[in-house]
Amino acid sequence: MSQIQQKPVHDHPADPAGPCAPADPADPARRAGRAAYHPARLLALLTAAGGRRYATALLVDALGTGLLRPFLLLYGISVLHLDPGTTGLAMTAGMLVGLVAVPLTGRWIDRGARSLPAAATLLVRAAGALILPAADGPAGFTAAAVLLGIGGQCWPTTHAAMVSTLTAGRLRDAALAAGRTLRNAGLGVGALLATFAVAGGEDVLRALAGVTAAACLLAAALVHSLRVTAPLTALSGTAAPLTTAARPGPASSDARPDAGPGRAATTAPAAGAPLRRITLLSVAALPYAFCFDVLEVALPALLVLRLHASPAWSSGVFVGNTVLVIALQLAVVLRLADRSRRTVLAAAGGVLALSYLGFWAAGAVGGTSGAAMVAAVSVLYTLGEILYAGSGTALVAATAPPHLLGRAIARWELSTGVGRALAPAALTVLLAAGPGVLWPALAATTLLAAAAVTRMAPKG
Repeated sequence: MSQIQQKPVHDHPADPAGPCAPADPADPARRAGRAAYHPARLLALLTAAGGRRYATALLVDALGTGLLRPFLLLYGISVLHLDPGTTGLAMTAGMLVGLVAVPLTGRWIDRGARSLPAAATLLVRAAGALILPAADGPAGFTAAAVLLGIGGQCWPTTHAAMVSTLTAGRLRDAALAAGRTLRNAGLGVGALLATFAVAGGEDVLRALAGVTAAACLLAAALVHSLRVTAPLTALSGTAAPLTTAARPGPASSDARPDAGPGRAATTAPAAGAPLRRITLLSVAALPYAFCFDVLEVALPALLVLRLHASPAWSSGVFVGNTVLVIALQLAVVLRLADRSRRTVLAAAGGVLALSYLGFWAAGAVGGTSGAAMVAAVSVLYTLGEILYAGSGTALVAATAPPHLLGRAIARWELSTGVGRALAPAALTVLLAAGPGVLWPALAATTLLAAAAVTRMAPKG
């Protein structure tokens, strides 16, 4: 059994130093901030949670997922010869079933599991990818889409719980950001490789599904080999430091003297208040999640339909966004390590709202100048996206009661998933009403969400 040394997890608001106390200059995350992308420091952050095996699993999974995910719709239409409506309905069903599974995953995590749920999500995705080559109609494709949806929707919760169990404080924030950077890079490389490969036709698409399944299986084996579980102190509702991964032995070996049933009973009611605040935060931040589909739905429509620009502008904005997220995400998180996570999350809403107004102004300019303005404003939009992604999960992980970590992260990720599920329909309706409705509505709702975050989010 692999024994991974677990570090203190929660910089809870009740801690004397507080979550926003001045940083220890010896903090590895602070030292890394001086040279965020120095190879040795970047490797240290990538391996801060789970070591090289977990980092390898993240990269393998991202490469495999990038090979297939952008072409799942194409697979249903080109390989299985389904009509677009049936294919899209199956993919939507997969995403919705995945959302239903997220809270259940959070409860599983709160029972003490860490690496097992993460490995299970990868195995479910592998099963979905394996079904694709054998599918010969809508039933098989729907089954594959549902399994891929469950695995994809539940993965962020399990990954955040793993990182939160193995790291603490601002190092946890940096490790989460490093993981997102690695995953985005892997997805991008996988999608680029698949773009060249799909020219080979149906056989190549079937092969891509097989490679994705193999990648998920390898990643699942690596994650499961870590055998990380929550210590008894976290399960009992205390905030005691974590020790080592679970191993056979008496229950008292990992617990403090005050971590018995009586102690848990007295701390459980107090722990409910942060969880309620996290729930309110998750609801309040729903409009933030629309930003992802702004890039994939609203901006292409603005550039091609409104400004009559070449589709190359849309591709350029998308590629530029991906490159900036990979290049800046970790550096921004490290740079803002002295700031309250709640403040950064609220600022993300302000930056996103300002970018939406910039896109509105670009539409009024029109022509090539308007398209160039969209490209320029997209840099501001990307910064808002980076601030949102870098602070939201970190805030929840920092303020969640240890024994409710899974449910807290699941509620946050469920909010993001619901927002992304609603966004395409909402954006297309607003698009039909015109740019004078779309962009002001997005800006206003995101600003309201930022104000709600400032008021409702737990301090952290």
